[in-house]
Amino acid sequence: MNRREFVELLLQGAVVSGLGGYAGSSLASGKKLYDIAPRGQVRLLHITDTHAQLLPIHFREPNVNLGVGAARGRMPHLVGKNLLRVLDDRSPLLAHAFTHLDFTEAAEKFGRVGGFAHLRTLVKQLRGQVSEDASLLLDGGDTWQGSGTALWTRGMDMVGAANLLGVDVMTGHWEFTYLEEEILSNVAAFNGEFVSQNTRATEDALFDGVPVYDEDSGHVFKPYTMKTVNGRRVAIIGQAFPYTPIANPKRFIPNWTFGIRESELAELVSTVRATELPDAVVLLSHNGMDVDVKLASRVPGIDFILGGHTHDGVPVPLEVSNTGGVTVVTNAGSNGKFLGVLDIEFGTRGVSGYHYKLLPIFSSLIAPDVKMQAYIDGVRAPYKKQLDEELAVADTLLYRRGNFNGTFDQLICDGLRTVLNAEIALSPGFRWGTSVLPGEAITMDRLLDQTCMTYPETYVRDMKGDELKLILESVADNLFNADPYYQQGGDMVRTGGLNYRCDPLADMGRRISDMTLANGKSIDASKSYRVSGWATVAAQSAGAPVWEVVAQYLRDRKTYHIDKLESPILKGVSSNPGISDYPPGFS
Repeated sequence: MNRREFVELLLQGAVVSGLGGYAGSSLASGKKLYDIAPRGQVRLLHITDTHAQLLPIHFREPNVNLGVGAARGRMPHLVGKNLLRVLDDRSPLLAHAFTHLDFTEAAEKFGRVGGFAHLRTLVKQLRGQVSEDASLLLDGGDTWQGSGTALWTRGMDMVGAANLLGVDVMTGHWEFTYLEEEILSNVAAFNGEFVSQNTRATEDALFDGVPVYDEDSGHVFKPYTMKTVNGRRVAIIGQAFPYTPIANPKRFIPNWTFGIRESELAELVSTVRATELPDAVVLLSHNGMDVDVKLASRVPGIDFILGGHTHDGVPVPLEVSNTGGVTVVTNAGSNGKFLGVLDIEFGTRGVSGYHYKLLPIFSSLIAPDVKMQAYIDGVRAPYKKQLDEELAVADTLLYRRGNFNGTFDQLICDGLRTVLNAEIALSPGFRWGTSVLPGEAITMDRLLDQTCMTYPETYVRDMKGDELKLILESVADNLFNADPYYQQGGDMVRTGGLNYRCDPLADMGRRISDMTLANGKSIDASKSYRVSGWATVAAQSAGAPVWEVVAQYLRDRKTYHIDKLESPILKGVSSNPGISDYPPGFS
């Protein structure tokens, strides 16, 4: 679907019949989308990766999400028109929700997405459609990080929001980028249960008497919980992000270890099946979609994996076969944009069927919950002046999500290079961060969406050309390794002032070639270059927080414009259904 076709759809009568008045602002106009008649005995609602976005936002889905090996052409590695082909409803509203196509025009028409006040209204509506004890709300993690207020309250603003929302069970990832004592304090304040079968204390920590859930097993948190839902016994097992101490600073959680722990999970599932006699077993996971698919093929006994981490909005679940039968795997997007609805049917011997919907949260279609809105306003009030500062105006769409540089990544790299006087800038391939439409102000709020974390310090140092290539090769292997267990779920490191070719299908050490500076001069492996960056994992850098650096850059410019997005030239993937409109446009 190109721009012309999309605009024609908006203008044709098909929009009226297909959307049923969805462009309106009243709650009644959204009933066609959000009224889901219960089809089963148990309803599970699932959010994940909200990244502390309490207010409605814009969020552009990726135009590049390459699948390699067995993942090629499989959910979630379908983008744009390739993704639309698998949707039952291809109306412009859902095309906007699930794809990047004509994002600016559609965002201006359909408005913002997410927002906890709107989410609470929908959660109450969907839970109200079933009996009082027939539903659970599950949170896949990455909830306490991603905004200025989350950082300044050390995640407590989101604990309060989750309590008000009614979250029953959650697991984590970026939750572990606070200090251990802060995490435990937040968990104690959380009204639901925090579960993780794969977070253990080290032997030294156990000897020193650090607080844990179970001293014998070393579990820091409860590994699973049993819930009686409408008379059915449902086991919820937690799977926190396995690579937390590698992808994020271990110095924040020195006493804890992680890992996929496949064999321990398989043993736990078997034990739960034998001793708890559940009607259903659910893995609440923060592995990432591809890891969950592999895990599902190797660990029998799990009925459903409700996944997170990779921010994939997956409207059609995958059914993965294993020696015990079939495991259903899905992922519920990010930034509060989606709510997963899983209705489970039971027979005489466990699960007999299911019905799944991934609902986009259009804030123009759902009335905000008054109590949640008042809470959000109260949380933001002490910081409102700082958050609302207008740093500059965007004259192009700013976004992050995608395997390679997004336009907001370009902005960050431009700021680092300019303010820190560097030839090259490196920025992490984080998947969190909201979008800014052309003509909108780039506020401090929006800048913090892209940068706010507990290790934001910048650095400037000399790096040789061969070191730069090693960094690119290592991150590319993490992203494009054919074995999902060697992937950590991020995107490619973003670069400014550095261009290169990338062959995602090549072997480790051979994916990156033709590295050049912005002026076209080839990178010399033995020569040193002045490189700026931020978010060092191994040790804390000495520089100012990245948002201070980029804010200074924006204040000096007033308007931000991109002449050229510095995306690598890709090789061998032109027919991959996980790529669309590359290089990306700025509309």
